[in-house]
Amino acid sequence: MTLPIALPATVAALPHDLTPWGMYQAADGVVQAVMIGLALASIATWTVLVAKTWELARQRTTLRAARALLLQAAHLPAPQTQRLLDEGVAHALIDAARTELRLSHDAHDPVGIKERVASRLERIELAHARQLRTGVGLLASIGAIAPFVGLFGTVWGIMNSFIGIAHANTTNLAVVAPGIAEALLATALGLVAAIPAVVIYNHFTRVLAGIRGLLGDLSAGVQQLVSRDLDRLGKAPAVHDAR
Repeated sequence: MTLPIALPATVAALPHDLTPWGMYQAADGVVQAVMIGLALASIATWTVLVAKTWELARQRTTLRAARALLLQAAHLPAPQTQRLLDEGVAHALIDAARTELRLSHDAHDPVGIKERVASRLERIELAHARQLRTGVGLLASIGAIAPFVGLFGTVWGIMNSFIGIAHANTTNLAVVAPGIAEALLATALGLVAAIPAVVIYNHFTRVLAGIRGLLGDLSAGVQQLVSRDLDRLGKAPAVHDAR
């Protein structure tokens, strides 16, 4: 008959709850801090997804409507452009063009006026694009850093497992397994935070590229109206301000 072998007291005292919550509770303080940080990063990722999806969808709809109206305008003070004055960035673009025309009312070089208008519109485009990217950079940071943070938690947890083996004076799997499981949980959380962040970041990058295209269309449309007005007059125009 085989007699039961008594396990060391350290083995008997090991936690048997190997659920994620149980492993979190049994983990070292450093590993717990890593897990909390990764959980917060994951929450931030999904928060950015919800907020930016709504914001970018609204911006895309607004810009498409503004572009459609702008294409119908024959010159800068047209009724269609007046309707755009309440449309966010479209208002800023048209207002910038009108401001430059007003400041250049006594200029005699249409080419210079067009260049100054283009410069103003370009700055507005860039500023609006930077504003739309707010929060998206966080996704790139999470996607790049989270796996390494999880790896740090794994390394720390495995170090604690080896220390536990040394203190228990045994290589029994029951001594090693819980610590390794806690360590691997940190790696898993790092991947859970990083993978969605990378996918969502790439998605928003494509969406933002499309919105940049719409902004470029609006800017080009305003420049075409300015150029058309200047060509019709053959000189720097008087200010057309229907506001």
